[in-house]
Amino acid sequence: MILTSPKNPLLKEVRKAIVHGSLTSDGWAVAESFHLLEEALRSDCPVRAVLAAESVRTAVESHVRRLKDVPVMVLSDDLFAKLSTTETSQGVIALVRPPSWKLEQLFRGRSLVVALDGLQDPGNAGAILRVAEAFGATGAMFLKGTVSPFNPKAMRASAGSVFRLPLVTGLDPDLARAAFEQQRLDVYAASPAARKNLADADLTRKCALIVGSEGRGVSEKLRAGAIDLRIPTSGVESLNAGVAAGVILYEARRQRALRE
Repeated sequence: MILTSPKNPLLKEVRKAIVHGSLTSDGWAVAESFHLLEEALRSDCPVRAVLAAESVRTAVESHVRRLKDVPVMVLSDDLFAKLSTTETSQGVIALVRPPSWKLEQLFRGRSLVVALDGLQDPGNAGAILRVAEAFGATGAMFLKGTVSPFNPKAMRASAGSVFRLPLVTGLDPDLARAAFEQQRLDVYAASPAARKNLADADLTRKCALIVGSEGRGVSEKLRAGAIDLRIPTSGVESLNAGVAAGVILYEARRQRALRE
């Protein structure tokens, strides 16, 4: 199928989702790049359709040839460029149905949950999803006021982890605290001014890590029920949210591996 008008209803829906940094109105994620398409297929996520720039049509069709009933919709390169969110687009966008998770699915075995509290940078949010999956986190919470994990930039930064790591979005902080208490998790809040050093924390226990916004850090409401945790640094006062989460989650993985 060839699409020639920017007023096409599907293109308008995709453009709206991109502008709002969210799912489409009927729940499809806008996944741009061959890598995200492959990750979606590898994760067995349903694909509604694939949009392809004319110049890469053959490559896109070869990627989805094995799938039944997945239409490839071809756009001129100029029309695709107006839709793309990247300066150097690969010419492919897939509409992917991400998994739907329930809150209780984040707490499996020796739980290790990451909660994003007001984080606004989609690159940081996506990177946190990626390191969370890499270092064995059991789930992620995107609390109210946090950027959507389905923001196109967040999805690209997650490198496909958004399709696999159990996550919930738009969660009220009070509900998050109640869940931590019910699950009997040790709760840590990343803070460069904390007294407790990362090396002194026992992360082998069931626990949650709260990562705050780039400007204000973890909110007072959530810090009230958490232990502030500091990453020792030399020469700099703090790390950005994505790097800090990666360091702490790696330490959790390291400690847990020693106990296995």
